[in-house]
Amino acid sequence: MDAGRRENDALRGRLIGVQVGTPKRVDTGTRIVETAIWKDPVEGRVRVRGINLDGDRQADLSVHGGPNKAVYAYAIEETRRWEAELGRPFGPGAWGENLTTEGVDVSGAVLGERWRIGTTLLEVVQPRLPCFKLGLKMGDPTFVRRFGQASRPGAYLKIVEEGELGVGDAIEVDLAGRPDHGVDVRLVSDAMLVDHSLIPRAQAAPQLLDTLRAQMAQLA
Repeated sequence: MDAGRRENDALRGRLIGVQVGTPKRVDTGTRIVETAIWKDPVEGRVRVRGINLDGDRQADLSVHGGPNKAVYAYAIEETRRWEAELGRPFGPGAWGENLTTEGVDVSGAVLGERWRIGTTLLEVVQPRLPCFKLGLKMGDPTFVRRFGQASRPGAYLKIVEEGELGVGDAIEVDLAGRPDHGVDVRLVSDAMLVDHSLIPRAQAAPQLLDTLRAQMAQLA
């Protein structure tokens, strides 16, 4: 993106929000579910270790969390597009993201590219494929489909090097080490939710998770 600066083979953005949350019980109208999609801002430095930011935890580890969904990032630029389309403001953490970024094309992040933020090193793994809990947070069950069709999924990252980060930190995307397959999280999301003809392109990325590869095989 134009907001980034290429210096020493890195694209630089900025971290403008850090959010964490723990599971809470929510009434869907038909049942009670646990979800940690509601996140609260964190001030100061935050430890990033194991499979979480300190203070963050997922409710259902069968579909959320784990090493390949340790940290969820979303770009403020895409949030502003949602604001324009929906006619309402959204603050950092609106989508349940841990990291709100500026100057980084998060949905255009390539599988396997790495980001240095503070003393942490994170690696892009997969897109967010929305579930009913996003609709629950938005107060609109139909929003799940709209989110997927919008091709603005944001990215899940795994923790390569533990450390700490905080609001205002630079985000340095390692361009020199970025894989050359060109498969980004938007393409993976679109292949699964928008246009199944994209599946062969998505499957060309060696870094594509086996679980996603298997799901794509069922869709193709």
